[in-house]
Amino acid sequence: MAPAIPDKLYFRIGEVANLTEVPAYVLRYWESEFKLLRPKKNPAGQRLYRKRDVELVLRIRSLLYGERLTLEGAKKRLLAESRGEVEPIQDSTFSDALKRVRGRLEAIRSLLSRDHRHRGS
Repeated sequence: MAPAIPDKLYFRIGEVANLTEVPAYVLRYWESEFKLLRPKKNPAGQRLYRKRDVELVLRIRSLLYGERLTLEGAKKRLLAESRGEVEPIQDSTFSDALKRVRGRLEAIRSLLSRDHRHRGS
C-alpha cells in the first residue's frame, strides 16, 4: 500500500527518502536513469521534489522491487504508461495474479507427480 503523501508544495530529498523508503543515493541514481524524474533545484542546489515526483518514485520502486523489472523494463513500462499505451497495474492486482498462477502451477505439478507414480507401479 502506498504511503500517504503530505499536502505540500515541495519535499526535500531526505523527506522523499523517508516517505518512499528509498535511500537518497538511490533517488539520485534514479534521476540519472529515468528522464521523467527531474526534481527542481533551489539556488543552493538542493533537490525539491513535487508531489508528482514522489508518486513517480513510488511507481519506480513498485516496478523495480515489487514487479522485479530491470531498469530497462521499468523505463519501457513507464514510457508506455506515459503514452497511455498500458494501464498501470496495481500492486494488489499483480500480487493476486501471481498467487493464482502459482496455485495453478502447483496443481499441475501435483497431477504430473501423481501420474508419474501410477506409471512407475
